[in-house]
Amino acid sequence: MAAPPLGRLVSTHLLVALFGMGSWAAINGIWVELPVVVKDLPEGWSLPSYLSVLVALGNLGLLLVTLWRRLAPGKSERVPIQVVQALSVVGTALLAPLWHHVAPIAGQRHSVAFLTLASVLALACCASNVTFLPFLSHLPPPFLRSFFLGQGLSALLPCVLALLQGVGHLECLPASSNGTLWLPNDFPERFPASTFFWVLTALLVTSAAAFQGLLLLLPSPPSASTAGLGSDLRVRTPGVEEEEEEEEASPLQESPNQAAGAPPSPDPDAHRLLSVHSACLLGLLAITNALTNGVLPSVQSFSCLPYGRLAYHLAVVLGSAANPLACFLAMGVLCRSLAGLGGLSVLGMLFGSYLMALAILSPCPPLVGTSAGVVLVVLSWVLCSGVFSYVKVAASSLLHGGGRPALLAAGVAIQVGSLLGAVAMFPPTSIYHVFRSGKDCVDQCGS
Repeated sequence: MAAPPLGRLVSTHLLVALFGMGSWAAINGIWVELPVVVKDLPEGWSLPSYLSVLVALGNLGLLLVTLWRRLAPGKSERVPIQVVQALSVVGTALLAPLWHHVAPIAGQRHSVAFLTLASVLALACCASNVTFLPFLSHLPPPFLRSFFLGQGLSALLPCVLALLQGVGHLECLPASSNGTLWLPNDFPERFPASTFFWVLTALLVTSAAAFQGLLLLLPSPPSASTAGLGSDLRVRTPGVEEEEEEEEASPLQESPNQAAGAPPSPDPDAHRLLSVHSACLLGLLAITNALTNGVLPSVQSFSCLPYGRLAYHLAVVLGSAANPLACFLAMGVLCRSLAGLGGLSVLGMLFGSYLMALAILSPCPPLVGTSAGVVLVVLSWVLCSGVFSYVKVAASSLLHGGGRPALLAAGVAIQVGSLLGAVAMFPPTSIYHVFRSGKDCVDQCGS
């Protein structure tokens, strides 16, 4: 069979990346826009705690997807994916005009519209991991890496948009003649939160359109009516196993059948998800996502802000950029050794431990007020994010051989790990207040 045109191959990778971009863009966008919306919402800076709880409750999406699979066994992932995308687009579009609306509840004003729509978006984002990933089992392994690249963009693009908006920029103005007292003065944003949410809606519409483009681009064999979505996207041909070996040797080289949407038949041994190897991969996914989606984001402001707003913004943006860069690296160099992935995870935990120590020592961590401190904290966030992102992509790629059940298990592991990380950090950050934040324009360390 002749090799597919390069343009078609590139188009498919691009569509898969744009498809992955819509997985968590909505919630990531809300997080980076919090410094703007808290100025007008009655909950103030208690809003992040509310949002953390809503994201945790969004894991009910796992139960809804499970119920769908029970009530409609053998059905394709198209319907749940389209429902998730519709909820994301509609919820974000409604945020643009309604985010600032408040209503009295039990005698107190609350941002009912913002919290309600945020809960809908959390439900959709949490369900995306267990719907988007199983769909990718119908595609060759390299496209899974493109998906995770797009998922990295779902964090990076909202951060870049927030930077263009001018979120969190301030200057310290002297409040006394001797210069001993300084007051923070926030710069106004370049455009309002409503505009931010409209642009975010456009990104989600682009992601939804990319999924429809994928359905049109991928071939459908004549037996589709009896085999469901799996056969819609698979074209089985002789010699598939040998071609898989070629792809395993060089992730960037795709066989003609793979590029046409014809992944190899999974090895039957790979379906044994309870094997030690698969269990270890799922465990790595759960642990890395517990740290990157739950534990470390909860202390990012405590670890960075003592070094200044610039350090915080650099850590957020460059850390988000490390995610897609790690996916690019996995496309060319993919670690297939469980011991190697375990070693990388330990390395990431070392960086994470340093960041956790800085958060515990806040507002006076080591090297505060020095350029070396800024460089170390930003570099630690970038390397920690990059290493864990690479481990997540590599582990998911190795599980791809198990087909749809393996990727479904990977999605569940990612979501459960994220939930456990968020739940574990809620008491120390929101109830017991173990971590202390610094104050803008106030030297609390006596330097």
